[in-house]
Order: sequence, then C-alpha cells, then structure tokens
Amino acid sequence: MAFDSIKVKNDIVEWIRGWFEENGPGCTAVVGISGGKDSSVVAALCAEALGKDRVFGVLMPNGEQHDIDMAQLLVNHLGIDSVTINIKDAYNAISSQVEEKLGEFTSLSAQNLSPRIRMTVLYAVSQSKNGRVANTCNLSEDWVGYSTRYGDSVGDFSPLSNLTVAEVKEIGRAAGLPDALVNKVPIDGLCGKTDEDNLGFTYEMLDKYIRTGVCDDPEKKERIDTLHRKNLFKLQLMPSFPYKAE
Repeated sequence: MAFDSIKVKNDIVEWIRGWFEENGPGCTAVVGISGGKDSSVVAALCAEALGKDRVFGVLMPNGEQHDIDMAQLLVNHLGIDSVTINIKDAYNAISSQVEEKLGEFTSLSAQNLSPRIRMTVLYAVSQSKNGRVANTCNLSEDWVGYSTRYGDSVGDFSPLSNLTVAEVKEIGRAAGLPDALVNKVPIDGLCGKTDEDNLGFTYEMLDKYIRTGVCDDPEKKERIDTLHRKNLFKLQLMPSFPYKAE
C-alpha cells in the first residue's frame, strides 16, 4: 500500500492538537531546532496544529555550528519565535571536570554529552515558557538505537517515532518545507561523518527492512538486527524491582 503523506500529515496534526488539549491546553510546543529534517518536520507539524505563536524553537550550537543557517532557515520559514543558547561553556565545564576527576573522557562520553545537555536546556526553556518538549526521533533511528538515552531520545510527545526516514521526508514535503531542509544529509555533528557512514548501511535499506522484512545483504541484515537487539533498552521503561508489600 502506498504511503499517503497528506493523510498521515493531517492525522499527526490532529493527534498533536488532541494531545495538547488533554496534556497542556494553551501550552507551547518547545522544539530543539538542529536544521535537520526531523526537527524541521516536527516544528512544521506543531505550527500547523497549534499555530505558529504556540511553537518555540531552541537552537543549541556547541560553539560554532557550520550549518546553523539551516536551523535559522526553518525558523524564518515557519515564522516561529526562537532563541539561541550556546552549550559550549556547559559542555567544556562538564567534560573538563569529568576528565580531571576520572582521568579520562571517552569519545562516547563526548558524543553523548551534547545531546544530554541540549535536553536539559529544552526542559529549562519549556518550564520557563509553559511548554511541552517535542521529541524529534524517527522510527529508523530508534530501530537501531541511533539516539542518546536521556538526550534526544526523550520528550513529552513524539510525532514521528512510528515513521521511517523516507516517510518523514514525504511528510516534510507535504507540509511545504523547503527541499534544503527535507533532503539535508544528516551529519552526527561530532566527527563530520554522515549518519549512514556511522551506521554502515543506508536509511533506504533500513526503511525497506523495517517495513517489509526484506534485506538483500546478509551482512547488513545481521548488523541491523544486532543494533536493534542491543539498543531495545533505550525504548523501554526503566526496569524496577517488582516488590509487593505483604
């Protein structure tokens, strides 16, 4: 069955409206704006659902961000209010103290610290703006754990978590976003590699496998399955000891 991007877009818009009516009447949708397709699509859907006056964008470069102009393009296109909060000082302060106290600050620590600081900023802004934080992850990224736990993997509501990368792009086009935002090649922001370079397979291959169960490359299939198994914990509630009072 063909993907009906117009219908799904409209359904998400109605879902966002309903969620806010139940969980935050009059509240603002707070969206971390990276300039990539996911945050752009989420911001556009929230603006359509709530009106641009109830969407607030937060740009969070870590020092210099080479593609910050794409985030500004999205803000200008939608006509939403926004703020830029540079996380460089917080990042440097935490990383230097961790290295000083532990004697090391690993590359994985460095990679995950930025998104965790950004989520802290989003919640600080949200509480100050009577807001609700939008999660911007998609199904493809979640499937293989390409997100940071307690970083970009969290939020108060998630419009795209059941949609693949290809489907998100189609919704972005249906929402009238500029091609530069919809088709922007995702880069990890740390070492300059693309998402697909880091993952070892294309989103096209991953999306097909998710929706059809078909993957023509046995090695890539095994890598996808392994990443999926290893990262399922990111999508589950924190385990708790099942104590029952007698």
